[in-house]
Amino acid sequence: MKLDLNGIHQLAQEQGIDAETVDAALSEALRLAYLKMPHAAKHARVELDPRAGSFTIWARDEIPQEPTEENPHPAPELGEEYDDTPRDFDRLAASTARQVIMQLFRKAEDDKVFGAFSGQRGHLITGIVQQDAKDSANVHVAVGDVEALLPRREQVPGERYRHGERIRVYVTTVARGLKGPEIIVSRSHPELVRRLFEREVPELVSGAVAIMAIAREAGARTKIAVRANTPGINPKGALIGPGGSRVRAVMENLGSEKSTSSIGLRIQPSSSHRRCLRRSSPAFR
Repeated sequence: MKLDLNGIHQLAQEQGIDAETVDAALSEALRLAYLKMPHAAKHARVELDPRAGSFTIWARDEIPQEPTEENPHPAPELGEEYDDTPRDFDRLAASTARQVIMQLFRKAEDDKVFGAFSGQRGHLITGIVQQDAKDSANVHVAVGDVEALLPRREQVPGERYRHGERIRVYVTTVARGLKGPEIIVSRSHPELVRRLFEREVPELVSGAVAIMAIAREAGARTKIAVRANTPGINPKGALIGPGGSRVRAVMENLGSEKSTSSIGLRIQPSSSHRRCLRRSSPAFR
């Protein structure tokens, strides 16, 4: 039966899918479609012929065996293969081929997205707010051609997300979901503050200054314990910056939090930084 296998292979190659993967998926899909036909044989295989642009369904019937005293319930044997390609299979075969190609294309696209974002977990990314009338509880954030999800639990109380607004978010989860890759981002995660400071403070990137702990009440205030790893460096001054420019740049990225919150900095001594934060933030009480 005719099937444009060369055209299918060409489309798959453009998407980076090899011919063997296409043939295996297509053969199995055609076999399953055949088994749903009336009077289909239980044992069948599909043979594809790319040169001829056709396929054949080879079937085998079960031949009952005579019971014996040693084997009163013998398993049936399979007879010779024969061509059992249905004559009216053209439309179903074409529809099956389209479904297989669409599934393979979708999987290839999902793999690309997952591969691109799998290394972004724990990083800061910039996206554009997209409103979804069917999902008013969550905020959708477009990052290129991909849409990440900002769930209510990861939103900042009192912060408004306007359609088309550019926001920075922290990637908490990248996973494979039932409908494709799921990218969960956050605006309330304490590590968002760390990543924002790393954009502004070169000493954090070089390791001369370290953020030891962060306690954040999203939408209200943030307390940070810092420590200098290099003698002669003031860790508080490094994060605050000349005239407060660095800490001000971070606060500007915290949305509604910037007008109501305060970012408190504590120098981390040799004692436990957790004890330091207990004194400075009710979040650790």
